[in-house]
Amino acid sequence: MKKSSRVQVVLALVLLAASVFFFIKLSPARESQHGDAYFYDLEEQKLFVAPRGSIPPINGIKGVAMTAVRAIVIATNGNPADKKHLQIAYLEKYSPDIKQLFEEVRQARAAGRSEEGRIDRRQVHSNTWVRRLHDSEWQSLDTAEGKNIASEWNRPGPDGRAPVVCSP
Repeated sequence: MKKSSRVQVVLALVLLAASVFFFIKLSPARESQHGDAYFYDLEEQKLFVAPRGSIPPINGIKGVAMTAVRAIVIATNGNPADKKHLQIAYLEKYSPDIKQLFEEVRQARAAGRSEEGRIDRRQVHSNTWVRRLHDSEWQSLDTAEGKNIASEWNRPGPDGRAPVVCSP
């Protein structure tokens, strides 16, 4: 096998592994519905806590419809207990269509029906939108910029420690 062919195979395997990772991480159907998660109110510009199973966008702190999105909060020094080093890595929300579908699946599951097959997993990435806290534009997770936003935080800091995702 030529060197360039091997490089292409390795690159394809890395991309496949990354796709599987993001699929598992971002799929509300597989995500634990218990506990809390961080959300960010775009109107109030404040971080708050809501049930993990909430499908963003959700109502904001003051009840304003669809003004809050999930906030991926990290501890930049690798220690989630050190509140001084917490920061928002990025924000995420779902398109109205996929949000509605996720909610319908959740309702069906609560009624004892399995509706998992209704979700076309290939559409999850294109309907998951991410942005940095101070960006104005949302990027689809299936674009190069979206993938960059969702992964750029995961690099060791100047002290060599890797950041970690935090829960409230």
